[in-house]
Amino acid sequence: MSFWEYLSTRHQQLLTDAYQHASAVFQCMVVATVIGVLIGIVTYRSEWAGSLATTSTSTILTIPSLAMIGLLIPVVGLGVPPTVIALTLYGLLPIVRNSIVGLRGVDPSLVDAARGIGMSRSMRLVRIELPLAWPPILTGIRVSTQMLMGIAAIAAYASGPGLGNEIFRGIGSLGSKNALNQVLAGTLGIIVLALLFDAAYVLIGRLTIPRGIRA
Repeated sequence: MSFWEYLSTRHQQLLTDAYQHASAVFQCMVVATVIGVLIGIVTYRSEWAGSLATTSTSTILTIPSLAMIGLLIPVVGLGVPPTVIALTLYGLLPIVRNSIVGLRGVDPSLVDAARGIGMSRSMRLVRIELPLAWPPILTGIRVSTQMLMGIAAIAAYASGPGLGNEIFRGIGSLGSKNALNQVLAGTLGIIVLALLFDAAYVLIGRLTIPRGIRA
């Protein structure tokens, strides 16, 4: 069976796996973004706190994804829970680092001017600092998403959702007539999803970042 024939006969299952894969990555990115930006807000004013946050999240990223999921299975079981926890943890580093860098890069004179007209600290953060720090934060989100697209395939090891199941089925049946088709379909599906997500982030950047800041 050719690759195109395989796609035509399995397109429904592949679309379901692709949807689950994209959904898992999207939901984990939302959680990782909220947590990562909050960590950046709490730590960017202190040099040691920022270094601690960056070091801690980078240490998490050094743990092999298969080992991470394997360690989570005895604690939270199989399926979605270990997938969500692992992906959220892996997505933190670029967001935390870029949040800290972006917030520290805000011109102090703008913050002083906002303070001078009576803005509270929370208002300065929401109306001045975060909008100006948004471009590097969005870059961190894009990097995290591309990372998680690939890592999410490992979730199939824990009976998690996504295109990784197609890849694992192909690897588990090496030598059969459709093994290569399964691995190729899962891999290409992940690449396509990664490109679609990145295109969406480019559009979000154009809609949310003023032209002067982009320049």
